[in-house]
Amino acid sequence: MLRELSIRNFAIIDDLHIRFAPGLTILSGETGAGKSIIINAVNLILGSRAAAEMIRTGADSAELEAIFDIGPESPAGRAAAAMGYETGDGLLVRRVIARAEGNRVYVNGRLATLQVLAAVTENLASISGQHAHQGLLKEDQHLLVLDQFAGLLSRREAVSRLYHEILPQLKRLNDLKQRQARQAELAELLGLQEREIVSAAIAPGEDLELEQERVRLKNAGALMEAVQGSLELLYGASGAATDRLAEARRSLEKAARIDPGLSARAETCAEITYRIEDLVQSLRAYLRSVEFNDRRQEEVEQRLDTLNRLKRKHGGSLEAVLAKLAGARAELAAIEHLDLDIAAAADRLQQLRAAIASEATALSQKRRQAAKRLAAQVAAELSALKMAGTQFAVAISPLPAAAGTDPSLVMGESAVSESGIDRAVFTIAPNVGEALKPLSAIASGGELSRVVLALKSILAASESVATIVFDEVDAGIGGAVAEVVGRTLAALARRHQVLCITHLPQIAKFADHHFKISKQVVSGRTRTAIAPLSSEDRTREIARMLGGEKITRVTLEHARELLGRVQPKGG
Repeated sequence: MLRELSIRNFAIIDDLHIRFAPGLTILSGETGAGKSIIINAVNLILGSRAAAEMIRTGADSAELEAIFDIGPESPAGRAAAAMGYETGDGLLVRRVIARAEGNRVYVNGRLATLQVLAAVTENLASISGQHAHQGLLKEDQHLLVLDQFAGLLSRREAVSRLYHEILPQLKRLNDLKQRQARQAELAELLGLQEREIVSAAIAPGEDLELEQERVRLKNAGALMEAVQGSLELLYGASGAATDRLAEARRSLEKAARIDPGLSARAETCAEITYRIEDLVQSLRAYLRSVEFNDRRQEEVEQRLDTLNRLKRKHGGSLEAVLAKLAGARAELAAIEHLDLDIAAAADRLQQLRAAIASEATALSQKRRQAAKRLAAQVAAELSALKMAGTQFAVAISPLPAAAGTDPSLVMGESAVSESGIDRAVFTIAPNVGEALKPLSAIASGGELSRVVLALKSILAASESVATIVFDEVDAGIGGAVAEVVGRTLAALARRHQVLCITHLPQIAKFADHHFKISKQVVSGRTRTAIAPLSSEDRTREIARMLGGEKITRVTLEHARELLGRVQPKGG
């Protein structure tokens, strides 16, 4: 049950706080006072999308907050507990809609996502407004209403799970068959790739080594000249480094006989001499490796051309070429097992098709049985709502298959969808002697409002929501019909908390709690206010609803008469 609702800086609402109670709560007021804004706020609390345009002009953000009382064993209570929310003191939902900082959702003080909010609030409230009326004209909603009435949502979900398991299996089988259709061509291509790469006998890193060798071969003369010159400076020429170091060593050794502290320096000089001699030997060995070999240079160039061509074809590096070889071999192995894979995929698809056929057929049979019960109950409700003699029926027919539908998703004359093999259309004949026609083709505004109310009343027995909100239940009706609608709402309020926005006094008189919503101008700004009505205030509000803003003694008497004719609760 919705216990409290707070709204700040939302549309024309400045700051509003409402406490609700069980039973039938009526919200009334002049057109444009902000009644539907309150319903929009409740919609946002339940997870609807928000936009910055909803923020009151001049404010940076809007805040909506609601407290719900929920039982621990109710569907909403179990959903909240599964997500770690304690609900002993109620469920607190808060939404902040900001112009600059984005929108935020809080559940029991913890930051949450819209998905979490929708899951927690799914079974808290049901809103029947303009959307519900328009939705009832959409025939794709009729099957869902029938399934809700018949308690078939779990069976419908089972069909949906199988359907969404079949779709990827169908894609896999089709992909495998397409591969099989081009199996020979693909196998030939993969074989060519494998033979080309294998014949190249690639060694990892080979291209880098060859690049270095090519540079050495092209520059052999310069390398030889540089190394030979270095050898002359270090060892061969007059006054070479080794000769000078030997002379320096002898001089230091002689001086060390005078000052032993120079002995270590003399030894260092000797070590440097030995290291230079090692370097000289290394350079001589390098000279012997340098060669002027045009033939080898041509071989290196050709090998690099081969490797670069493979790199361009298969990924840009030798590592990518070797990976391509591994992939080609794996695909060739897979092609060899393609027949087995196709058979396995076809078997699994057949199993799923048999399972969905069984589930969808059973679901269809139960729908056809439930359709008769729903039609009878709706006709009875409509009769009570001053539409006596109205015929109502649920026409169930096979779901037509669209062009190109896979045969695996066709059963006889019906296509298979995530909702089964049926389509349902609500049909109605409001007047005796007329033929049944689709609801969308014949129902007037008043008739549609009563059909919505009739369905809500019937579904209330199976719906788990504690709060039901009506926004346009009085559309197109008045007089005696409104009185009956009011009685129906009052009866519904014995099992659920019912909130209803109405302009009709014949409905408002049945309220257990009555709020008046008004629009005021304060300091040049329009704001919406809401106030619970006392007994006398309520009489005046009913009188206003009867006769307009000018309340007369006659309208007051009429209002008291209306209120006096309401049977006590349970009567």
